[in-house]
Amino acid sequence: MEKNQLPKDFEHFADARKQGFLHIKGLKDQGKKVVGTFCTYTPAEVIMASGAVCVGICSFSDETIPDAEKVLPRNLCPLIKSSYGFALTEKCPYMYFSDLLVGETTCDGKKKMYELLGELKDMHVLQLPQTQTDNVSKELWYQEVLGLKARLESTFGVTITDEDIRAAIRLKNEERKILKELYELSQACPPPISGAEQLKILYGSQFKFDYDEKLQELRDVVTKIKENYANGVRPVAESAKRILITGCPLAGATEKVVTAIEESGGVVVAYENCIGAKTVDKLVDENEEPYKAIADRYLQIGCSVMTPDTNRYELLSRLMDEFKVDGVVEMTLQACHTYAVETESIRRFVQGKNVPFISVETDYSAADAAQLKNRLAAFIEMMA
Repeated sequence: MEKNQLPKDFEHFADARKQGFLHIKGLKDQGKKVVGTFCTYTPAEVIMASGAVCVGICSFSDETIPDAEKVLPRNLCPLIKSSYGFALTEKCPYMYFSDLLVGETTCDGKKKMYELLGELKDMHVLQLPQTQTDNVSKELWYQEVLGLKARLESTFGVTITDEDIRAAIRLKNEERKILKELYELSQACPPPISGAEQLKILYGSQFKFDYDEKLQELRDVVTKIKENYANGVRPVAESAKRILITGCPLAGATEKVVTAIEESGGVVVAYENCIGAKTVDKLVDENEEPYKAIADRYLQIGCSVMTPDTNRYELLSRLMDEFKVDGVVEMTLQACHTYAVETESIRRFVQGKNVPFISVETDYSAADAAQLKNRLAAFIEMMA
């Protein structure tokens, strides 16, 4: 294809997807570079400092999984298959128009998928340590951050100045502060918005690329929610059981878990996983050497790929207390072995704080929606 041409099947796409393609094509036509990312560990500030648009890649739908399974094994995590399928079918605007994809070695399935994906798109893979505390791991990750800087400069023919990276850190920190203020509104009893609405705002903010406009929109949303609550607007019943969701990345197809909870007398007040608190809880230290500060901040993200995974437990404990949760729901994706194995220790930890816990395993199909509804309804009824 020519560099900025739409895919051949563009006219067959739904209107929302067409708009996504046209939006990102407009940025490309302005000369912008696009970098697609897969994971919370990827340091967005370095990409932003290069002048490129940083965007999360589509991977929350079963739409392209049948195409991916022509190459990948069926008993593989749906997120991995979905990611590869969107590249293969050219159905994701952000994947399609990306000039570079940045992956990370969080799990073996992703590592091997990136090798195949590299045949379709330009790939850069960050070698993520598997532990967060020793100096060797910290130095390795610091060098990986510097390596990403060098790759972006080489690929895009730019020089990232100290001023560029510090400005990107300030901008990204400001976004984190606003998003944190947004989700912390749900500490109120009852919360001022449903979990579905909170998720919509948190996830949707990734796909707004004018930062000044995005930050102002988020500020306006926070202000409006506060005003409505002060004026007595109560969209959530006071009797709704307050649920925290932890586990695998959640959006798109897996929103069925949120729907099941909120149709059964519960409300999701907090998301510990990658779409929620985990992404914005900690800031990059603006007073330290910028690349070291970035490396330190990102390496401390809690995730089951880390051993030991102490930071996940610390954040979980804090959120359970701050949001006064009545129960914790862990969502794991089929074949996500690190989260599946960690389930038992998370169960013990949560129940050790005298909070009810349930773990549900799912994929990107709708086939288990009724079963999920039954299990989660029973879990919430148990708290009554």
